[in-house]
Amino acid sequence: MDFSTRLGQLPTEIFEIWHAHRLPVILSAISLIAAIRLIQNARRKRERLSLSPAPASPAEKDEDISLPWQLEGRTEKQTLLPEIRAEDSSPPLVQLRNRGPKTVKGVKLKSGQKQAKDFDHTTDKIQPLIFFSSLAATTEVFATKFAEELATWIEATSDIQSLLRPELLDLSYIEYDDYFISPPKTDPNTKYVYLVLLPSYDIDTVLDIFLENLQETHNDFRIDTAPLSGLLGYSVFGFGDKEGWPTEEEGFCSQAKQVDKWLAKLTGRKRAFPLGMGDVKGAAQERLNEWRMGVQEVVIEIAAGRGLGDGVAGSGNPVESDEEDMEDVDNSDEESTKARKPQKTARVDDLEDLGRMINTEEAAESAPLAIDFTTYKSKRKTPAVVQLKEMVPTSSPTHASLTKQGYSIIGSHSGVKICRWTKSALRGRGSCYKYSFYGIASHLCMEATPSLSCSNKCVFCWRHGTNPVGTTWRWITDAPEVIFDGITTAHYKKIKAMKGVPGVRAERFAEAMRIRHCALSLVGEPIFYPHINELVAIMHANRISTFLVCNAQHPAQLEALIPVTQLYVSIDASNKDSLRKIDRPLHRDFWERFCACLDILKRRRLEQRTVFRLTLVKNFNMADEVRGYADLVERALPGFVEVKGVTYCGTSAAGGAGITMENVPFYEEVAAFVEALAKELSSRGLHYGIAAEHAHSCCVLLADEERFLRNGKWATRIDFEKFFELYEGGGEWRPEDYIGGETPEWALWGNGGFDPRDTRVWTKGKNKGRVIVGGGGVGSEKAKKQGVETLWNQES
Repeated sequence: MDFSTRLGQLPTEIFEIWHAHRLPVILSAISLIAAIRLIQNARRKRERLSLSPAPASPAEKDEDISLPWQLEGRTEKQTLLPEIRAEDSSPPLVQLRNRGPKTVKGVKLKSGQKQAKDFDHTTDKIQPLIFFSSLAATTEVFATKFAEELATWIEATSDIQSLLRPELLDLSYIEYDDYFISPPKTDPNTKYVYLVLLPSYDIDTVLDIFLENLQETHNDFRIDTAPLSGLLGYSVFGFGDKEGWPTEEEGFCSQAKQVDKWLAKLTGRKRAFPLGMGDVKGAAQERLNEWRMGVQEVVIEIAAGRGLGDGVAGSGNPVESDEEDMEDVDNSDEESTKARKPQKTARVDDLEDLGRMINTEEAAESAPLAIDFTTYKSKRKTPAVVQLKEMVPTSSPTHASLTKQGYSIIGSHSGVKICRWTKSALRGRGSCYKYSFYGIASHLCMEATPSLSCSNKCVFCWRHGTNPVGTTWRWITDAPEVIFDGITTAHYKKIKAMKGVPGVRAERFAEAMRIRHCALSLVGEPIFYPHINELVAIMHANRISTFLVCNAQHPAQLEALIPVTQLYVSIDASNKDSLRKIDRPLHRDFWERFCACLDILKRRRLEQRTVFRLTLVKNFNMADEVRGYADLVERALPGFVEVKGVTYCGTSAAGGAGITMENVPFYEEVAAFVEALAKELSSRGLHYGIAAEHAHSCCVLLADEERFLRNGKWATRIDFEKFFELYEGGGEWRPEDYIGGETPEWALWGNGGFDPRDTRVWTKGKNKGRVIVGGGGVGSEKAKKQGVETLWNQES
């Protein structure tokens, strides 16, 4: 076969060979391609281990690096760790990645001290504000003298015109939000310096609430981190007793130290002068004078426009003790991290180990990265066991102050005091308005409280800041049986002390040795006591009627309260702003709590007698508030509304709270207010009428006509025996089921409200002598004509 013939058969032979061997060829080609791809991938992996060009160093760039958790206004530059450079002689090591969650650790940033924003020393004024707190008046004396000496120095420093006379403020009588959420904004050209003088106590006082307020302000996410940064500076001085607390670790000036710490946080570390401390039984005045001299030097620097200095110790850029602890923890973490980092030393790794490292790294990159934002500390402290303490220890200044005022302290948190109306009734000189309105004879009534602590700091409080305050119960709790035995024993003891007083009637003295009623008001917040239901049950079991007064700040306790004979809610204002100014509540959600209590009162009005108790304070809660009070009455629909003029307690502390005789309304003003309120309620279809009055107490009663007006006659009194029958019988009952007889004629509106069987004694004017009027009711109009004084009488 010639060549041309074979060449012509070649395609046919190739085609036959392809058909015979096509499957092995295809598989071989696929295998070859796969092998090539694997080799290429392997080469790429190895190239990743080679040295890369050196990136630009962050140190060479003069620009800020923004991080997502960086604070606003930060001026410092972020420093990053340098990456591996090509010039390293040894090959870089591939580190195994931690499979645990990634920790994002925030670092507290430091900044240099700055002058207050927008402060112009050529035009702005400097106003020193001196804050103090005092129970036994010791700190008040120091603070007053300090303010006088500072004022004298300012007047003598004529070359500095920007300094204003210092203002003295008692922490017990100010609204914290007005001063410690932001500086006062009375004048844009006035800047403030805060000077705080504080005592040390081992009991709960307003200082504890002040500290809680500072801490809550700092931790409130709605408020800036340093809301008081607009201050020019602050400084704190603490008074302590080294006999009680020999060292700072044991508590010497502990509360002043805490205030100093929190103010450093709230002001952005604008401590003008270091914390001062003085021993009240030692050289406290000398230490205070030294501190004052230092403060004066700082004020001169500020007035000259030099601010608080460059951040040297004690000049405005302090390192707080807790910050030092945090820095120690941070440093130890960094050191331990450095210790765990592998050293960059030359080493030879087995190829198999390198491959395993590569696979591990690849798997780690493909998996989702967990991020843990938790801040960890190297040392975890075991939480200290909180030891409960007594609310009013016998050795405390609170105990001494209340005892001096005539209180008998029962256990550690209860009290009893004989009312002046009890003394008056024993002598036949009249009972209080509760007798005119409800038939409660004052000489049969005990006034007590199971909780001396309160959640308000009312401007008209007779205790003017001497009683404890608090928002939660955190004290040793006495059993209700102990309280009941203690208060009744103490009350009987005080009654027995009256047997030698001239004018005491024998029959009333004998009747007074059997308590029939208990007014759970006195001082503090009775409903605050955790076992108030058990205490009320004990009183009812002893056939003692209960009249409980609450301040509408504890809705949970009010909701759980068992029925009492009559439930009072103090309504001291008609709107949120007015309530804040008058009651000065400690709860930040005080208005919400107040409204919740009114809603609870409405739901419970059909199971017990409910009363609104309005205390009128002229220039505080009277002008243009009739409609507001009507709104509250419409919301809760109480059975009664008592409207009473405020009583002036006649102390300097009351004046410090802003209450003077000018704030005490005349009886005619109270009566006019009640008439306007009744008219407003009537216009809304609410049937409340003026039922009774007690002019001697400057008090008038409004009552629900649909429930307590029978056959055209008022029936506001209580059938106490019927109440106990209903209570002991169980089941359900309504307030109308234990209504007593008709309201006496002499107690009705327009007749004065004084029992004609008693003898009324009053003073027409200071040093005018005493005028005794026997028998007969004196109506309000007659009293007005005769010039009877009805303002100064203290009411329980």
